Amino acid sequence: MANNSYSGVKNSMLEANHDGEFGCSLKELRSLMELRGAEAISKIGESYEDTQGLCNRLKTSPVDGLSGQPADIEKRKTVFGQNFIPPKKPKTFLQLVWEALQDVTLIILEVAAIVSLGLSFYKPPDAEREHCGRAAGGVEDENESEAGWIEGAAILLSVICVVLVTAFNDWSKEKQFRGLQSRIEQEQKFTVVRGGQVIQIPVAEIVVGDIAQIKYGDLLPADGVLIQGNDLKIDESSLTGESDHVKKTQEKDPMLLSGTHVMEGSGKMVVTAVGVNSQTGIIFTLLGSAEEEDDEEDEKKKEKEEKKKQRKTKAQDGAAMEMQPLNSDEGADAEEKKKANLPKKEKSVLQGKLTKLAVQIGKAGLVMSAITVIILVVLFVVDTFWIQNLPWVKDCTPIYIQFFVKFFIIGVTVLVVAVPEGLPLAVTISLAYSVKKMMKDNNLVRHLDACETMGNATAICSDKTGTLTMNRMTVVQAYLAEKHYKKVPEPENIPSSILDILILGIAVNCAYTTKIMPPEKEGGLPRQVGNKTECALLGFSNDLKRDYQAIRTEIPEEKLYKVYTFNSVRKSMSSVLKMADGSYRMFSKGASEILLKKCYKILTANGESKVFRPRDRDDMVKKVIEPMASEGLRTICLAYRDFPASEGEPDWDNENDILTGLTCICVVGIEDPVRPEVPDAIRKCQRAGITVRMVTGDNINTARAIATKCGILQPGDDFLCLEGKEFNRRIRNEKGEIEQERIDKIWPKLRVLARSSPTDKHTLVKGIIDSTVIEQRQVVAVTGDGTNDGPALKKADVGFAMGIAGTDVAKEASDIILTDDNFSSIVKAVMWGRNVYDSISKFLQFQLTVNVVAVIVAFTGACITQDSPLKAVQMLWVNLIMDTFASLALATEPPTEALLLRKPYGRNKPLISRTMMKNILGQGVFQLVIIFTLLFAGEKMFDIDSGRNAPLHAPPSEHYTIVFNTFVLMQLFNEINARKIHGERNVFEGIFNNIIFCSIVFGTFVIQIVIVQFGGKPFSCVALTIDQWLWCTFLGFGSLLWGQVISSIPTSRLKFLKTAGHGTQKEEIPDEELEELEDMDEIDHAERELRRGQILWFRGLNRIQTQIRVVNAFRSSISLYEGLEKPESRTSIHNFMTHPEFRIEDSEPHIPLIDDTDAEDDAPTKRNSASPRNTTPTPPSPTPTPTSTAAPTTPVSPSPNQNNNAVESSNHLLPEGPKSGTPLAPGSPLHSLETSL
Repeated sequence: MANNSYSGVKNSMLEANHDGEFGCSLKELRSLMELRGAEAISKIGESYEDTQGLCNRLKTSPVDGLSGQPADIEKRKTVFGQNFIPPKKPKTFLQLVWEALQDVTLIILEVAAIVSLGLSFYKPPDAEREHCGRAAGGVEDENESEAGWIEGAAILLSVICVVLVTAFNDWSKEKQFRGLQSRIEQEQKFTVVRGGQVIQIPVAEIVVGDIAQIKYGDLLPADGVLIQGNDLKIDESSLTGESDHVKKTQEKDPMLLSGTHVMEGSGKMVVTAVGVNSQTGIIFTLLGSAEEEDDEEDEKKKEKEEKKKQRKTKAQDGAAMEMQPLNSDEGADAEEKKKANLPKKEKSVLQGKLTKLAVQIGKAGLVMSAITVIILVVLFVVDTFWIQNLPWVKDCTPIYIQFFVKFFIIGVTVLVVAVPEGLPLAVTISLAYSVKKMMKDNNLVRHLDACETMGNATAICSDKTGTLTMNRMTVVQAYLAEKHYKKVPEPENIPSSILDILILGIAVNCAYTTKIMPPEKEGGLPRQVGNKTECALLGFSNDLKRDYQAIRTEIPEEKLYKVYTFNSVRKSMSSVLKMADGSYRMFSKGASEILLKKCYKILTANGESKVFRPRDRDDMVKKVIEPMASEGLRTICLAYRDFPASEGEPDWDNENDILTGLTCICVVGIEDPVRPEVPDAIRKCQRAGITVRMVTGDNINTARAIATKCGILQPGDDFLCLEGKEFNRRIRNEKGEIEQERIDKIWPKLRVLARSSPTDKHTLVKGIIDSTVIEQRQVVAVTGDGTNDGPALKKADVGFAMGIAGTDVAKEASDIILTDDNFSSIVKAVMWGRNVYDSISKFLQFQLTVNVVAVIVAFTGACITQDSPLKAVQMLWVNLIMDTFASLALATEPPTEALLLRKPYGRNKPLISRTMMKNILGQGVFQLVIIFTLLFAGEKMFDIDSGRNAPLHAPPSEHYTIVFNTFVLMQLFNEINARKIHGERNVFEGIFNNIIFCSIVFGTFVIQIVIVQFGGKPFSCVALTIDQWLWCTFLGFGSLLWGQVISSIPTSRLKFLKTAGHGTQKEEIPDEELEELEDMDEIDHAERELRRGQILWFRGLNRIQTQIRVVNAFRSSISLYEGLEKPESRTSIHNFMTHPEFRIEDSEPHIPLIDDTDAEDDAPTKRNSASPRNTTPTPPSPTPTPTSTAAPTTPVSPSPNQNNNAVESSNHLLPEGPKSGTPLAPGSPLHSLETSL
């Protein structure tokens, strides 16, 4: 029939047709898709008679789909467009260069270099040279004064180098990000019917006219019209904002829109609009074109608005929230594209800590460089005009200005070296590298920071099916015809009447998308496609030597009268057939304990049905279901019910009446074997301090059996296994509200949660994250595959979605997609996450050593010899080594199994532990001693001319070249030291596994030789002899030997060491500030520090006055939280400058923290020792001045999110106070004075 109507349509249409040969134009279809509900139906009726007519015009068949011939597909793409929304253009390389040039320090340097260039071309008349003072003396040779421009040019050149490197890094980062995006998009496949075959094609290949099969959990890739549906409910909130699920039927509302989620049911649709013409695409083009017309401003506003919306919904999500993409205002494709456009938006815990640290170091550097310049200028002025008593002569002005410019350049280079611009670079490189490598370990990372959060994970809530088990289900036991078979029975032993009903029920009441395909390789296992539990049943029918496919051919899906699809509330699925005599027969399958309650008959051995009483049911549960479950089998009950024709048609919408009075056919036990590598992976997790919990929908005995096989439950442990009902009963109060205290009683011991609903999973995850029982905030990872896991995945710190079994909705909500659905890949993710953290710490340890040394050398050198021993260009080279190259070398260390032997770092574990601080200071002292020895005694040791106090354009000296060379070589050898941060002895361990590291160290060495031997004037270097080179190398090598000495000193002895680089937590930011931050694109800690300075100053003063009143009130009644710094005060006004040190040690025993890797680390209440601190003692006055307030501020209002530091430690505090020999109470004003000293 279809063919005739085809040709008929063809002929009648040819004349009137405007779009090639299709019976409707793009415009018509677009306007059709804008209608909803009844309007849409009447429009389809007017224009096309019905959906069949629409399919005919689009030249497609509802049963067989498109022919799938390439020519036809191409034509459709040209007429109706392709199914992909073009992303926004990436930034060009030039734009990135321009962005890199915006760096303040670089701009200052450029200006200085240009001024210096300009002045070097000015030649004052020679005659007056003498009376401009000693400094100008030393008449230059002609060629020397010619070379005056070289320094300026060299600085400009090195600036260009730095800029190009930065831009190139940004560019490759962007490129990788886009590559990742496109990979995620290619991963997405969708089921369509082509040429009568059901196949999966990439979403981008879908064309108008395709017949797409949609099922529970899909994210619709294109707009379409429903042609057949069962119980279909759709979540259209991404387009309409309405959270209620919309029921879709052919009669009432057949319009399906792209970017919406299928929440229940299944069906088929004919695709009517793709790509930019779909609803999502239209919204997207609007957004895109608006942005092009308007200015950047509007775009920013828009983002802010979006962010605000998002922040309101996500405010409760703590730290995870910063990374979430805008939760689709236009569905998923849009979201993907948005993410591709905004890779810069990613700010994580680690990046927060780093930006904060960088700002602090930068401020310190700024102060140092300012002091350097001032000292140089003052010394010069005093020397020239006062000691030599010279008048300021007009002719000499240019010479003096040249001096001042030189001082200025020295100051700026100090600043350049002090500012660690390599930090963000190191993070990016490290994360990008990890993400790339994690691909090989089957982790597809969607949000960069998930990778590093994973390193801190303390708990994993895993699904059972498919993650811990193989998800290859097979029926291994059955209770059939009153007999319990321990293996699949022979078909001869079963009455044929029962067998027929059983096979019919299995064939009809399993989704038609589920099938068993022949194996791919000879001798392999047959392939299971679709829902695995249903595959097990279909396999069971094959084992009984019956063919389910024949029945399906006889009864196609369209003939099913009604289908109740499986959802998490029903926990069962039913299909209704209309029999020839007008009666109805319904087949049901579902969880055995649920369906057996609805059965009142059971089929006996002779094929008759007999009454099935509650007593029989209890009997069956004991004798059949529990034994099956205790072997780790999943029990499924199959049943049916007849509705006689005499009673008329039942009311299908009243589910409770329909789904009762069933007759049980059989109960089957389905085995899902544990993956062989899982027990080992779980053991590794437990050793690494990560608790694994299993959350499953299976019954509790099955769950317990599997958990024991996996090693989640050890025999003899007193851990809890709860069912969802019991769990809910325990965590809710009389009114039925969930109480955090009640959850806190349960979760530390809970290991298995069975028969759990998606909400239980979400409750558990939220409960663990919000919990304050344990010192440290828990970081929770969750795995999920179903649509209903979305909320839990979003709520978790890291959400893992299954790449194979996962629905689109789950993938959309996740941070990492496991491409092989395997639990052991999660362990890999933990390893990579910890590795990122360690790489950053290694880099910091190296970077800060160079910073400290270079700044001090330049500073003291400048003050004593009026000229920095390290010249501007040399400093920039050092900067390049230590920032860019080192971040590449140290951030790409591959992870080792050893990372899994330590407990997770806490969320507020400082970046720089005390061991690292010891290494930094130790190496710094060593390098300074050597450099200063060389600087002030080097000329005697090497028997060369001194380079100190050289005139303005003096040629480079051997002396200063040796200083520079030794300095660089010491950094190179120290880079090897920096490979270990936990105080290990062997720093060479595994060094050859990292090719990048070796090549960078070697490459730097070669370039250094070239610079020294042939650098000449631009680098202020002179070629050195082989002896001098050997001495320099020997002194450099000394830092490796010295490293061994340092590691022999136990850190616990060095009480004065502090940690640095604490994070700012979301909860630490006072509310008023949060409101202001709402407007920013994300919580960027560095910007917070800088931007809020002024506002805060005023508000701070007001707040101080209130706080002082409160403090005084508190002072009178002793408070629990006395003397303890509560997290909020960390971001109080004078963020860096005035943080008195809180030494609780002197009045309390040391509190061991979970997150101390070195057992000696001080409690995290220590403040940042890297930050310049206010050290002026302020007299304790009744209303202290702003400088002293930071101490009294602290006891105010204990925050609920203390991470319980305070409560724990104050328990020691109060009783110990008097005993500890310090008469001062920790909260007293005198104590605060003492701490601020």
